[in-house]
Amino acid sequence: MISANINRETRKAVYKRDGWQCALCSSTRYLQIHHAIPRGQGGSVTDPMNLITLCSRCHAAAHGQDLDDIGMTQAEVEQECVVYLADLYAPSWWPWRDGYHPGGWNPRAGGG
Repeated sequence: MISANINRETRKAVYKRDGWQCALCSSTRYLQIHHAIPRGQGGSVTDPMNLITLCSRCHAAAHGQDLDDIGMTQAEVEQECVVYLADLYAPSWWPWRDGYHPGGWNPRAGGG
């Protein structure tokens, strides 16, 4: 298992917030924490606003693996994570504040 450096208290709080189920498919099996904005792109390691509970299948899809298994593209999975967190934390959560958006599109910069 790869360590995401998420302390136990934060991990449990995120699982509880998400109802102890995958935020995308509602599975309660093999739960993991996913960083909506990747750590390597400046996403917070510990801020619950950047963390989402995913099952192992959805988490793999969020990283571009086993996409046939869930019938969505990696960009669609990433977007669903963003939508889920935005619904929870709007209007205070704006993941594009630092220029990040899955697929590189920034709604504040225009375009589509």
